[in-house]
Amino acid sequence: MSPENFFRALSDETRLRCVALIQQYEELCVCELSYALNLAQPKISRHLAILKAAKILQIRRDGQWIFYSLHAEIPSWFQKVLEETVAGIQKCSPFCNDKENLALMPNRPHGTTRCVRN
Repeated sequence: MSPENFFRALSDETRLRCVALIQQYEELCVCELSYALNLAQPKISRHLAILKAAKILQIRRDGQWIFYSLHAEIPSWFQKVLEETVAGIQKCSPFCNDKENLALMPNRPHGTTRCVRN
């Protein structure tokens, strides 16, 4: 991954918000990201596809659910930059609100990142 592609992919606020949450929770599904960011699922999916194409995220399927996590082969410099970025922005809006929103999501079992169907 080139530094240009990395920073270009994260230059969008929605993508940065998604990656910041995934970095903190290790793995999230589209419905969790949509709820946390208060954005429509198609918009979140479009941004996740860009992050996946940039090899920043990878997916794991579990039945009908698709879970997103940081790509297993991301360079160590990327991980360090991301950790420092998340530490620096986690108290700033909208990033702190995203984490609070996710904690309030109904039908999300405590201690897991999986959604429960209604």
